[in-house]
Formats: sequence, C-alpha cells, structure tokens
Amino acid sequence: MLKASNRPDECVTAAHRGKLAYIYVRQSSVNQVRHHQESTELQYRLVDRAVALGWPHERVHVIDEDLGKSGAGSVERVGFKKLIAEIGLGNAGLVISLDASRLARNNRDWHQLLDLCSLFGVIIADGERLYDPCAYHDRLLLGLSGIMSEAELHQIKQRLHQGERQKAARGELRLPIPAGLAHGRSGEIILNPDEQVQARLGLVFAKFRELHTARAVMRYLRKNDLPLPVRPVLGPAPHDVVWRQADSSRVLSILQNPAYAGAYVYGRRRVEGGRIRHGVYRPRTTNVPIADWEVCLQAAHPGYIGWEEFMENQRRLANNINRYEAGHSGVPRKGAALLQGIAVCGRCGRRMSLRYSGPAGDYPVYTCRADRDQEGGPLCQEVRALPVDAHVESILLEALRSDKIAIAIAALGQIEEETRQLERQWALRRERARYEAERARRQYDAVEPENRLVARSLERVWEEKLRAAEAIEQDYERWRHDEPLVLNEPDREALQKLGEDLPGIWHSPSTTAAERKGILRLIICEVILDQKRFQGQVWFKILWQTGATSEHSLQRRVHTYGDYIDVERLRSRVIELNAAGKMDKEIAAALNAEGFVAARGCAFKGENVWLLRTRWGIPTVKINGASANPDRWPDGTYSVQGSAAALGVTPQTVFDYLARGWLEGHQLTKGQPWQIELSDDQINTLRARITRNRRSRKEAS
Repeated sequence: MLKASNRPDECVTAAHRGKLAYIYVRQSSVNQVRHHQESTELQYRLVDRAVALGWPHERVHVIDEDLGKSGAGSVERVGFKKLIAEIGLGNAGLVISLDASRLARNNRDWHQLLDLCSLFGVIIADGERLYDPCAYHDRLLLGLSGIMSEAELHQIKQRLHQGERQKAARGELRLPIPAGLAHGRSGEIILNPDEQVQARLGLVFAKFRELHTARAVMRYLRKNDLPLPVRPVLGPAPHDVVWRQADSSRVLSILQNPAYAGAYVYGRRRVEGGRIRHGVYRPRTTNVPIADWEVCLQAAHPGYIGWEEFMENQRRLANNINRYEAGHSGVPRKGAALLQGIAVCGRCGRRMSLRYSGPAGDYPVYTCRADRDQEGGPLCQEVRALPVDAHVESILLEALRSDKIAIAIAALGQIEEETRQLERQWALRRERARYEAERARRQYDAVEPENRLVARSLERVWEEKLRAAEAIEQDYERWRHDEPLVLNEPDREALQKLGEDLPGIWHSPSTTAAERKGILRLIICEVILDQKRFQGQVWFKILWQTGATSEHSLQRRVHTYGDYIDVERLRSRVIELNAAGKMDKEIAAALNAEGFVAARGCAFKGENVWLLRTRWGIPTVKINGASANPDRWPDGTYSVQGSAAALGVTPQTVFDYLARGWLEGHQLTKGQPWQIELSDDQINTLRARITRNRRSRKEAS
C-alpha cells in the first residue's frame, strides 16, 4: 500500500525552512472569483498551514495573479510562470496549493513542476498532506493526482458542452445576437426596434440583390455616407448599437449571418489547433460548412430575409470567389474577355481560365489548363476569345431586341426605387440627429443652475449635437440638389429612349467591361466551347438562364488550309472560276462576295488565290488560250516576242529591260503574258541605244 509522508519532521528540514514558502491561489473564471468567494478564502488561509509547518509569516508569499484563469495549457498564466521561476532560482522550499488541480490542469505543466521540485528539493503540500517529489511513493501519488486533474477537466468540459448542446437544440441557449436583432422583455428575439437600424440592414440586402457582390455594396454605402450598425461583443452587457463606416468585412458579416434570416444556429465555428504569436498561444477558429452546423432551427424568430434567399446569397458569395477548379465563375472583372468565368470546356466539361496574348496583352484566350496543372499533360484546348465574344454578343443583343421597352421601364423603376431608399435613409438619419440634439437639451435643462461644473459640460455636448444635426441637414440639402427625388418628363423620355437603344448602351464608351459581363450573366448561365469537334470552326452551346439551350458555330482562324472549315468546297470553287477565265484578283473578289474567308480570318486577295493554285497545281488560264502570243495584243500593247522583234533584240533582253525599268509592262496575274507599253519614240530611243552599245563593244574588241 502506498502512503504519503504526512509528518512535518519526516520531510521538512531546516534547509527547507531556510527558503521561502509559496502559496499558489487560482480559480478558473472571473465568475467563480465573484460568486465562489469561500473557495478563494480557503486558499488564502493556506498561509496558516505554512506558518504551522515552521515558516515565519513574513517568509510566506502568496501568488494570486492567476485568479480568474483556467489551468489548461493553452492559457497564459503569469503567476504559474513566476512560481516556476522562483523554484528554478532555488528560492522555494515549500509550495502549497489547495489541490493538484489548482496548480495545473494538464500533465505538461504538472510534470514540469514536479521535475523542478525534485531537482531543487522543494516540498509540495495540499490541504491535507505533504509530498516529497524526490521520494518514489510520493512522486507516484503526485503523478496520479496530475492525471486525475487532467481527466477531471476533460469530463467537466464534456458535460458542459453536452448540456450546452442540448439546450441549444431546444433553441433556449442564449447566444450573442447581431445589431439588427434584440431581446424582448420576455427573452424572445425580435427585430431591433430602431427604425434606422432596420432600414439600413434592409438596404444592405436589397443592394446585394441588385449588385451581387459585397464589395459593390460596400462602395455604394461609402459613396452615400451610410454607416452600418454594429454591436460590440466586448465590454459590459447590454451592448449598445454603434455606427461604423462600412467595409467589406462588415458587409460580409451581415450577409453571412443566418440570424438575419430568422434562423437559430449553434456550431457555426469551431476551434481547430492554433499557433503561438509573440509567445502567446492563439487558437485558430474556422467556419463550419452550413451542412455541418450542429443546430439550425429555421424560422425561429423574425428576420430580414427568408431562408431561401439566405442560401442563395451564400451560393452567390461563394461563386464570386474566382475558383475555376470548383466551378465558381467569379465576379465580373474589367478584362476584355466577355465570357470570363462562364466559359466551359466542351471536351472535358471543366471551367476554362483566361490568359492574354499579344505584345501588350490585348488578345484574351480561353484555355482549359486543368490537365497541365494537375497531371503535367498538354493543354486540353485553347479558344481565341474576341471572335467568340463578338458572336455571343450579337446573339445576346438579338435575343433582347423584343424586350427593349421592358428594359427601359425597368430602368426607370429601379432609379426611382433607389432614390426612395436613399430618401428614407436620410430621413431616419436626420431624425436621429434631431433626437440626439433634443436629448442633450433636456439633459442641460434638468441640471441645477448652481452646478456649473456639470452644466458647462452638458452645454458643450448640446452644442456639439446641434452642430452635428446642422451638418447632416446641409449634407441632405446638397444630396437633394445633386439627386432629384423625381425624374422630370424630359429625363424620363431620354431614359426611355436610352433603354430602347440597347446596342448603343452596350457599345457606349461609358459602359465598362464588368457591366457588360454583368448584363450577360443575367441572361446567359454559361457557354460551352469546343474548337476540335468540327474542322476549322468553333462550336459552342449557350445555356440560357431560362434553362433553354442553343447551339452555334463560328469559322475560326487556322494556320494552314489543311484545317480550313470547308477546304474541298473552296478548292472546287477556285477551279470553277479559274476555268471560266477569271484572273486571280477576279477570283478573290468572287470568293469574298460569296462569303468565303481566308484561313487567317481576313478577306481573299489575288496573292492568296495564286498561292492556292500553286499548292493545288491549278494552271493559270492564258488570256490567249493555248495559241502562241501575238506581237501585239488587242489593246495595242506588245508581247515579249513583239517587243523583241520591234527592238531587234532577243526576248531575254526584253525581260532584262523590264527588270531595269527601261520598259514598262504588266501582267493580269502571275503566269499571264506580259503586256508592254511601247511607243514609237521609245522604239527609236532604244534602237539608238542598242546600236551605240554594239558599236562600243566592236571598238573595244
């Protein structure tokens, strides 16, 4: 049987009494310190136990810096560090605590204490016994006490969590609520009775339905100087609502809070690990997916939106994050690619990303890079964006042609509704400013005139509130001047004409690329692209927001005519036109008129036709058929043979004169006979030059 030493003379020596005795006092929470004062008093009375063991009262030190702190290892305990330091410096001879759980609730701290006490010969005492860490049996009992202390803490936490979870399952656990909600007199959750708070939060949800991004809502609120209501979580309860400037995190906290959808939720966040910063352990809190929330009671109390709209908002927020691998299209951005985020690969079905080519990066390309990024393989496919975007744009504008009047009327209604919303916000803001000024006046009137110290302060506050109310009134008047509440008839007519001219709005320089993409996404869900399904063309399918689909194709630019969309039809047409006696330029004009496009997407020219004839072995049709060239053509020009006879030289010399520019001529196209302009004066001049040259050569020889 193991038995600890309990007699002072067995383990306490004069060497121990020559050092200091330390009393360690700790309770786990501030609530225990306030309401369990008997336990605190019992720990302070351990000083008498140290005195009874032979320590003078002035050599007994109490360490109570850790009152209100847990004994878990993740909590920063200054008092415990101080105790460890005193033991390590050899100043301690006795350490007394009410029980082992007061010193530590985890084995790491507990065994660190035991090792130091054993190394420096320090006696440990609780409310009943003395323990010598150097003794085998005492060390064994102390180790068991530490294990029981840690296990007890785990059981306490588990019981508390189970009770909290069970209470939350009934919706009775009182949780912090956001600024837009409040607790009624009987404890139920109601909408905040402040009309300005209700109107401001309603505006946030309304603008998100319209603008689709939290950042756009934040910019709108900042532009119109509309702060957001916030309820601080720190400080004494009840927490009053304060107004803070809108930022993205505050707007997101409103949109992502299920309480505003009337839902009672428990388990939105969990603690997973942590890290040490500046020597302090910081737990890491992560958001739990909606499907994994422990308790989610829908329609538990009034809300600003319905549960369906809340879930749609979460999907929209998730989709705003540009993650191609997850199928998220991302927010419409300012780049030139119209189908950014909604282009899908027709070969593998994955979302296509973007890259920009060209010297200045002006040419966007839709690329499916999943195989290369994940497996190191080649790209699945790449599609040039500009021709596809132009075709989709024309299809979209044609689809909206019948709805132009409806679009104009909707734009009028949207502008007037937005003006009414802003007017409501200004009215509530002015009303609050007037109330604050009136309240400050009543406080000033209620003070005794003799109490000048308080009266002066209240008078100063009253003046500040009056100035603030006056500034708000001036801001309101400026807003009224810049933003008329009602559109006049000329403005309405101009706006309606603008709404009817949808292509003009679409191509207007004031319309940004992001706005065009936003309009497109309201009508089109996604576009599936495949340029390898059919030779020489891009096939794409449009998935409309209505659920309908439509298939289209577009001739694409190719590098060689081997990949041309309909190369056989082009070849047969060139043969037909060539056989009809058409020259290359005439063939090119005919092909352009019939809708043919060259391989690189441009119109045909004579040079293109000549290259095609040369590649396909199509001979040029001579203007004189198969007979020999005459000396002169019907238009009076000379052939090469006729020019040689007229000048008295060989045909090769005529070609040399053409190259030197001494003769002028032309061909209808390459391969056709030369038609040389040659007058009588030129013939005489060239003959004289030929004669002089021959005479000079004879004299030189």
